[in-house]
Amino acid sequence: MRDGDRNGSAAATAPSTVRVADSFAGPLSPPVDAVMAARRAAYFTTRSIKTDSKRQGLRLALSMVDLTTLEGKDTPEKVRALCRKAIRPYEGEISPPVPSVAAVCVYPNLVPVAKETLRGSPVKVAAVATGFPSGQYPLEVRLADVRAAVSDGADEIDMVINRGAFLSGKYGVVADEIRRTREACGAAHLKIILETGELETLDLVRRASDLAIHAAALAGPVRDGEVFIKTSTGKVTPAATMPVTLVMLEAIRDHFLRHGVRIGMKPAGGIRAAKQALHYLVMVKETLGEAWLTPDLFRFGASALANDLLRQIVRLERGVYMAGTDFSEA
Repeated sequence: MRDGDRNGSAAATAPSTVRVADSFAGPLSPPVDAVMAARRAAYFTTRSIKTDSKRQGLRLALSMVDLTTLEGKDTPEKVRALCRKAIRPYEGEISPPVPSVAAVCVYPNLVPVAKETLRGSPVKVAAVATGFPSGQYPLEVRLADVRAAVSDGADEIDMVINRGAFLSGKYGVVADEIRRTREACGAAHLKIILETGELETLDLVRRASDLAIHAAALAGPVRDGEVFIKTSTGKVTPAATMPVTLVMLEAIRDHFLRHGVRIGMKPAGGIRAAKQALHYLVMVKETLGEAWLTPDLFRFGASALANDLLRQIVRLERGVYMAGTDFSEA
């Protein structure tokens, strides 16, 4: 891409000569100019945001958060506490009240606990599945994991692709696993985790994004927001970065221009500050447009982000900067 590119795209428009997968009839993935992707991503951090826009942006970002607990020491009571925070993130009085977050994400065995605690609220229940975080379990085990979570009430499934297969060039295998996972989801929405920290290059991030988007459609027509692509499990460093997210947003944009379907996006891991969240929202708006500025199409997988968003919201409304300890962790 050149500086004069009127769309400011990080990806070149000329297609490569290699298909995404030999047995997968997806689009050609364009090469990515890594230097220009980094420059373009950095550009979004230079925007000046006025107070009224910041106030709206902070509340919007909070409504897009997936509060998550994915630890071996997770207990039912910890999940209940997280769900209560998800419904009412701020326990103090503020006008207008802060919104609920988008979802609570847990391991499949804790889905029934989350479902019961969130009953009657707008907050969704998401479950990680498919051998999270490695994606290396036998496929039938991974699919059974998905079916069990959906049967227990999960509204959304966060699957992780088999990076070993992808990096070995077995794109058809990965595409088939995504197709079968979406079939196992039934009515639940699917978020496809690429684990971009293990993909090594932005070209591979773009290729994995294209593969994931189009493989999901092999299971049947996709309506707006039914499928997301997601950067990371949060278990690998680096996790979400702005250049990686930009490349994934451009894959979503190009798919929309070809097919008219809005795929969702979820950067996850490493986003802790409200200021960062606003930078991401600017990038989404300028790359995809305002239609994507909704929890139905954009999420943050960053539990630590919620409290910093709350601190900034309270500061704007009350003029007092509260300590992190003034907000519950769960």
